[in-house]
Amino acid sequence: MSSVLALREFNFAPPEKGACDALVIAGEHSGDEQAARMLKKVFALRPDMRVCAFGGKNIGESGAQLLFDMTSFSVVGLVEVLKNYSFFKKLSAAIVDWIDRYRPKAVCFVDYPGLNLHIAAELKKRGISLKGGGNVKLLYYISPQIWAWKAGRRFKMAKLLDELAVIFPFETECYADTSLSVHFVGHPFLEDSYRPPVVRDDNGAILLLAGSREIAVSRIFPVMIGALRKLPNEKAVAIYPNEAIKKILQGVLDKNPDVAPRVSLTHNDDGNVKAKAVMMSSGTMSLTCSLEGIPGAIVYKANPVTYAIGRALVKILYLSIANILLQKPAWREFIQFDAKPAKLAAYMRECLENQNVRAEFLNYAAQLKKILHSPPKMSAAEWLIGNVES
Repeated sequence: MSSVLALREFNFAPPEKGACDALVIAGEHSGDEQAARMLKKVFALRPDMRVCAFGGKNIGESGAQLLFDMTSFSVVGLVEVLKNYSFFKKLSAAIVDWIDRYRPKAVCFVDYPGLNLHIAAELKKRGISLKGGGNVKLLYYISPQIWAWKAGRRFKMAKLLDELAVIFPFETECYADTSLSVHFVGHPFLEDSYRPPVVRDDNGAILLLAGSREIAVSRIFPVMIGALRKLPNEKAVAIYPNEAIKKILQGVLDKNPDVAPRVSLTHNDDGNVKAKAVMMSSGTMSLTCSLEGIPGAIVYKANPVTYAIGRALVKILYLSIANILLQKPAWREFIQFDAKPAKLAAYMRECLENQNVRAEFLNYAAQLKKILHSPPKMSAAEWLIGNVES
């Protein structure tokens, strides 16, 4: 299929305001949420800025023109990517075609390196990006975790991108041996305006965070429900980002009618969820819970082939960003074959009943905030505006 046909197949709209200053591309829910926070501040500073986006609901509600809901198709893992290769190939070709036709001043990729760096490479190859001889600046917000795996990716990024904005203070050093211009813009969870969707409350329920990717949720949530079965006196609340995830959660509950009455479902935009403990996947929300000092565990299960390959490539000891930053398994990780309901329930019981253990998590949260608290020279919004105006 030619790229022109791909664009026609997806039928993306042209810029509503006649031109586009910045195109934002966020391929998954966490990126959509982070980009939306950045864009709200962009529009507060520059109401006239013309922003289009391939992202999700949050970006659309921020004031940007949403061209396509990318979050409906986010996948993780080698096997899942290969199964959807044809779709993502057509999608990336159509996005590149849109950029070529409407020439935004800058493209801002948000995390999701597999797809985003592929698009960046195509933009250079076709002479559209600055480094390809064109006139479109390529920016990247929220670095891939090159300190965890695929460290060599930083050299590819330096060849493709014009600037990178990172949210962890230590990440600037990760690119010190490249020519890429890297700026620390602060972590959004530590901004004064940030209101966490969950808070620690010793009178709350057990929080269940199975993630935002459908395949992963279908593997992780049953383990959590199995553990909850072994905690018969506890109630739980499960957070979902969209209707597709809600359907999966409800499907698991329907198969476990003995546990289902103790579990309520709530959308992650509802906010003010009070939790005394948490079972969570290793996504963005896990850091929110960690910064709140909510006791609990990390639960993760992948396709066996994906897991085997990942274990061979990943260079870190822990999956959770909180544990990586603390350099210890503060939130114990139950991964793959270790993700058993009985083992998880036993640990959760300790988190619920041992007051010394519960107090430790508040100390962990304080340590995390100290590590992450490094005032940036500019915000992510100021960084994006500056690149568009320069």
